[in-house]
Amino acid sequence: MKRRIVFWSAVGTVTATYVVFPLLVLARARLRPRPHFWADITPSLTLIVAAHNEAADIGAKLENIASLDYPEDLLEVIVVSDGCDDGTEEIVRAFTGREVRLLSLPRVGKAAALNAAIAEARGEVLVFTDANSAFAPDALRALVSPFADPNVGGVAGDQRYAADPGLEATGSGERGYWDFDRTMKKAESLADNVISATGAIYAVRASLVGPVPEGVTDDFYTSTGVIARGFRLVFAPDAVAFEPVAKSAGLEFGRKVRVITRGLRAVVLRRALLDPRAHGLYSAQLLAHKVLRRLMVFPLAALALTSPLLWRRGAVYRVATVAQAGLYGLGALGLGLADRPLGRRKLLALPAFFCFVNAAALRAAWNVARGRQIDRWEPRREPSWEPVEDQRGIPVRAPE
Repeated sequence: MKRRIVFWSAVGTVTATYVVFPLLVLARARLRPRPHFWADITPSLTLIVAAHNEAADIGAKLENIASLDYPEDLLEVIVVSDGCDDGTEEIVRAFTGREVRLLSLPRVGKAAALNAAIAEARGEVLVFTDANSAFAPDALRALVSPFADPNVGGVAGDQRYAADPGLEATGSGERGYWDFDRTMKKAESLADNVISATGAIYAVRASLVGPVPEGVTDDFYTSTGVIARGFRLVFAPDAVAFEPVAKSAGLEFGRKVRVITRGLRAVVLRRALLDPRAHGLYSAQLLAHKVLRRLMVFPLAALALTSPLLWRRGAVYRVATVAQAGLYGLGALGLGLADRPLGRRKLLALPAFFCFVNAAALRAAWNVARGRQIDRWEPRREPSWEPVEDQRGIPVRAPE
């Protein structure tokens, strides 16, 4: 009896997280939409890039910013150096494009670096981005247009991955996940709020940006602060930023562990947003996406352990056992063939990414359980890429 209780509790958790909550969001968007309005506006902007040893990327980043379609006199760029000692600061100082200010700090960690840049910012709207992302030419105009609605306090842009036929299975699977996530963001935004923004591209009214605590995912904490203060966080699908996917599963695993560890800590600090009495459907979205998904490894482990033990109790347990064996078998095969064309096919890439991210979540949960914070880290990227435009004007990886 206890095994069946554990089994069905796990089934309920998995189903609610992956099926029920997404369907609720889609239904809410369709039946009770809450659209916001937008217009072609040009508020003054401060674009902030926090960098630690980003010499491989910062030059291309600044060139990309200089090429954007936005009034030059309304765009301030701040690059805050968090103890760079690889030539990053020299590249920024030598840049002769738009107005670029360098804040040179000792190694203080990303949160402190961001806080220093926020304190120096002069724009009405602050735009946050990563050093290795490339904006589409009209990204800033698309990103700020929803601020024409006074109820909108923050705007999440659309992170996409640059075309790269050489991705391992985990990278290919992640790109497939983000395609689904983009659909959900559109529905969340139409229904009420997107859950949070991604660090590649997002914007917040300067008056709503507070200090970033140590040990949290800064994009999540800063963007959800908008909702905590009673404003809307919406999605701008035309505000596109492109990022490369790490080809190496080893590098990507470390990044995933770091992001999930810091993300879970950020949810703890923003736990008031989990109160449905104050935040309604958004609380359910946050619970499902940022808590249950990140801890899904535990109900999945419960299913994997109990279903074989219940094999003789009925067909449903046998089907569950076989289905899990198939899923994890395909995932293991995808990981084993990660660097080969067969491993990049969706049949193998998606299960491989599913197994990969849940393994990272298990490691992150252990970090949180033992109170380990990740405040500082060294970038461990592979050789970067110079964005070039394809026939549609979209930045993609240059052929090698």
